[in-house]
Amino acid sequence: MRIAPARVEDAAALTDLHLDVWEEAYARLVPADVLTERRATRADRVDRWRGLLSPGAMETLLAWSEDGTLVGFASTGPGRDGPHEGLPGLELMALYVRASAYGTGVGHALLTAAVGTSACYLWVLDGNDRAVAFYERQGFRSDGARRSDDVGSEHRMVRRA
Repeated sequence: MRIAPARVEDAAALTDLHLDVWEEAYARLVPADVLTERRATRADRVDRWRGLLSPGAMETLLAWSEDGTLVGFASTGPGRDGPHEGLPGLELMALYVRASAYGTGVGHALLTAAVGTSACYLWVLDGNDRAVAFYERQGFRSDGARRSDDVGSEHRMVRRA
């Protein structure tokens, strides 16, 4: 496996991975029309990723398998929830791995490369028990904060230093 910073030129491949992993992870957790809409707006999503991968935006790392397949990504940046809530300054904004790579260490390797042992927080979709268990093994704990949108309800998990 190889982990490397994402580049603007990776936007299309990253978009396709992001669409795939959402369908793999959330098929039973979100309305089907949400996943259909995401596929239908692929071109817009590629453009969005190009902007996010520009210098100065969040940091995104990609994981490639030995055969050159893109198998996962992690994105981090300054916490969007603000220091007024007593949160760490670092947010893990995304961590996704293809289902075919579950249990292979890709998720752990991405998390380690993205945040190391730093204090940080993240939001996880309710019902995503696999992700919750993974984050708990890495020292994250739910802090009781919740939010909802058209995709579903999420709860915040925090890892302190």
